[in-house]
Amino acid sequence: MIVRYHFDKALLLFLGWLLFPAISVFGQFTLEGEVRPRTELRHGYKTLPSSDDEAALFTEQRSRINLGYNKEDYDIGLTVQDVRIWGNQNQLNKSDGLFSIHEAWGQIHFSPIVSLKAGRQELVYDDQRILGSVGWTAQGRSHDALLLKISKKNWALHTGWAYNQDNNPPEPAKLFGSYYAGVQNYKTLQYTWFNHQSKAANISLLALNNGVQLPDSSTNFTQTVGVTGNYSLENINLSGSLYYQTGRDPANMEVEAWLASLNATYSGFEKLKLTVGGDYLSGSKVDDEKNRSFNPLYGTHHKFYGFMDYFYVGNGHSQSVGTNTNAAGLVDLYLKASMQFTDASSLLLHAHEFFAPVEIRNPIDLSSELNSRLGTEIDVVFSHAITDEVSFKAGYAQMFGTSSLSALKGGNQDEWASWAWLMISFNPVFFTTK
Repeated sequence: MIVRYHFDKALLLFLGWLLFPAISVFGQFTLEGEVRPRTELRHGYKTLPSSDDEAALFTEQRSRINLGYNKEDYDIGLTVQDVRIWGNQNQLNKSDGLFSIHEAWGQIHFSPIVSLKAGRQELVYDDQRILGSVGWTAQGRSHDALLLKISKKNWALHTGWAYNQDNNPPEPAKLFGSYYAGVQNYKTLQYTWFNHQSKAANISLLALNNGVQLPDSSTNFTQTVGVTGNYSLENINLSGSLYYQTGRDPANMEVEAWLASLNATYSGFEKLKLTVGGDYLSGSKVDDEKNRSFNPLYGTHHKFYGFMDYFYVGNGHSQSVGTNTNAAGLVDLYLKASMQFTDASSLLLHAHEFFAPVEIRNPIDLSSELNSRLGTEIDVVFSHAITDEVSFKAGYAQMFGTSSLSALKGGNQDEWASWAWLMISFNPVFFTTK
């Protein structure tokens, strides 16, 4: 058995010795991997528990292989992934539907400053408030899009286009029609992003047009425009965002919504960073005739509004009375601390205080109004790098909800709402050529 192992290893190295020089003649090739199992204990994650709810305990694993190929005039990127819950398949399992293509794109360089990227790809911009990769989730987020990029020195201009279509009827029988159904996605998307950087400042402008198809085959569009940026002083970094949304939503309501954020980070301590700030996302009242609920669209929301994902992470927080089912919005005031114990170990401690920017009606007595305070969330994350390619993280979070949060999310605010998790990440670089 040992002889066979050494023989297989020697054969692999010999084939690599033959193959790598050939690859390097034509371009740079990189092969990387990721294996990331995460065990979670949920009893109040995303929503308040009821008195008879039992905790959920499971392990979800993401496994990826990333291939990159770079030449002077074009690049290729391919990411395949498998996302599964431990135990979801039989031990004697031949196949399943858990394997997918996360990214598959090609990028051609017309000149040193102009390139065109086409295919399935992540769209990640600025702090990921509107467009992000959602890397915390096992599956992540990617788009089928065409992207034109122009960049030179301290500025960059990107403009992207996407037009989605389902496979019903499947090719080659799809001869007529373009109705998009059965997929939770936009029908069409266009955006333009401009970024300018200087020594102390970084500012970006974004204009995005999002089209969602209706049952009658028509498409309603919303437009999101805004600015985000940061400015660095000696030990203080200031950052903020301001976005406005207009247009018509899928329910054919007129949209008029805002997002504003501002925070300051102080890094003058030796091993401690402190951040204080707040986010405002407008919301809709029960009797609003317009949709005033800001939609942060395709951002990485887990990063902003508390790690327990009570808001804007695939779950609503609208009032259960009246006919208006749009989100009640959010005011999030937070204090964050980041402590670096050693080069390998760190601790995050976040405290969020949540409020509703609109009145919350009492679902039992519609004539009365509940307090605008929704609750307090505490998040703790410990990280340790075991090696350059292996890391460990552990987290715990607690939500102290109010009756107003219960009115929006359901569940019982008096129940213990907590979430704990353990995650280990393997990120090997199998090989790379120069």
